[in-house]
This record gives sequence, C-alpha cells and structure tokens, in this order.
Amino acid sequence: LNAVRKRIGYVFQNAALYDSMTVEENLAFHLDRYAKLPRAQRRDLIREKLNFVGMADAMHKYPSELSGGMQKRIGLARALVLSPEIILYDEPTTGLDPITTAEIDRLAVRLNEETGVTSIAITHSLTSARRTADRIAVLHEGEIVAEGTFDELQCHEHPFVRQYFANLTGG
Repeated sequence: LNAVRKRIGYVFQNAALYDSMTVEENLAFHLDRYAKLPRAQRRDLIREKLNFVGMADAMHKYPSELSGGMQKRIGLARALVLSPEIILYDEPTTGLDPITTAEIDRLAVRLNEETGVTSIAITHSLTSARRTADRIAVLHEGEIVAEGTFDELQCHEHPFVRQYFANLTGG
C-alpha cells in the first residue's frame, strides 16, 4: 500500500497543512515517512518543489502566516515532494480570487507539461476546467452522465450537462 501511496499525490481543498509545523516541516513529513533522504538532499528537494510553485521564500513560515492562495501552492508542493505519477486535486481553486485561481490553473498545466504527471481534478469551476482539462467527466446523481472535451460537452444532449454549461455562456 505504501508503494501505491508514493505514486499518488493529493491536493486537498483546504490545503490541509499542519498548523504547528513550518512549510518545510509540512513538506518533509511525507519524505521522512517514505523516502528517508539525508537532511541536505531532503532540504534541496523541498526547496525545488517550493520554487516550482513560487513559494521558495516561505520555507520557514507557518500556515497561519500565509494567504489562502499561498497555502494552496504549499499544498501542491507537498503533493509533488515524492514525485508522484498521478495528482488528485479536490476543488483546487475553491475560495480563491480570479487572479489566484488562474495562477493555480497555470501551475497545474505547467506541471503536466513539464513532468507528464497525470492530473485528476474534482471541480465545479467551468473556467478552471476549460483552462486545465484535456478530458472532462460530468457527474450527476452519483453517475458519469457525459465525458469528452470541454467543447464537446458544451453541445451535449444530456439535460443536466446542457443546463450546467449554459450557465457558463449565459444561455
């Protein structure tokens, strides 16, 4: 089970950082459990992941010292620290302003382009889905009722899908 866990990173909706730990300690938590790296190598890896998300200067800060968007970035860095093959995102842009939402979306796209990691996101944001998704599955009443590209889903015949996408275009 631990081998599977190392292959999957998870980005929580609320970042789920340990408030009594610094950013560095939050990222080191999984490394210490699964990787057992020498201290210098661990610190370099943490710095690399923080740099990727634009938060290298936050290493010694506590979550309470960070904005919501910064916490989301730290949560993403924590998910990346074990270099997973798959990243699961739970509502990654919930509660963020439009500028920070776009930044988080760009990070997800950049991560895929630069590393080839597979990303699976649960989101209600059609704007984020449009920016980040290659394929979208629409859930309604616990079942997948449609699947396709964003453009395909805008023209889908299912009533729920039609109504959901109409809200984006004002139709």
